[in-house]
Amino acid sequence: MTLLEIPAETFREASIPVLETERLILRAPRLEDAKTIAMLANDRRIAENTARIPHPYKLADARDFVATVNLASETVFLVTLANETVIGACGITQDGKANEIGYWLGARHWGKGYATEAVRAVIDHAFTDLDCEALQSAARVTNPASRRVLEKCGFQWTGVGLIRIRALNSSAPIDRFRIDRGLWASLKSWGKMHRVA
Repeated sequence: MTLLEIPAETFREASIPVLETERLILRAPRLEDAKTIAMLANDRRIAENTARIPHPYKLADARDFVATVNLASETVFLVTLANETVIGACGITQDGKANEIGYWLGARHWGKGYATEAVRAVIDHAFTDLDCEALQSAARVTNPASRRVLEKCGFQWTGVGLIRIRALNSSAPIDRFRIDRGLWASLKSWGKMHRVA
């Protein structure tokens, strides 16, 4: 097989590191994950709390996601349990001015600390491997669980705003959060970033 015969998605997958935590493995999405992604993401509660997930979320949407993710300035990981069960996604977008973390989990995996664990792994990756100076994120004001994830990861509230929610075809109010390299290093040195939620 020559380099020209290797599918482009194989190169993209190889360029995304695998992140491991105490209970999770974060890795690049693969085409064979599309059915599971569609099943998990086709939940109005998830779509209404993320900016880009449509509702309903179909298999074609999941296939498009896998085919187009991890291009240019975006790094997206599927969040899996140690047994490789896909439970959600977490990623970082770098656009030069701002680096933003986003995440979602399937509803049956809520309340177990997985989101906090995944976000912490991506924060560590961003500050260690991607050399980011600061990260931002947001949570809908009606989503206190997501706000709590960010707070447990060391993010500080910076204000409110509006964000366009694709599933609502409208804008919704959000709380904005930020963490910089100095705060992250301080929390790491005190051991506050490694506790399971």
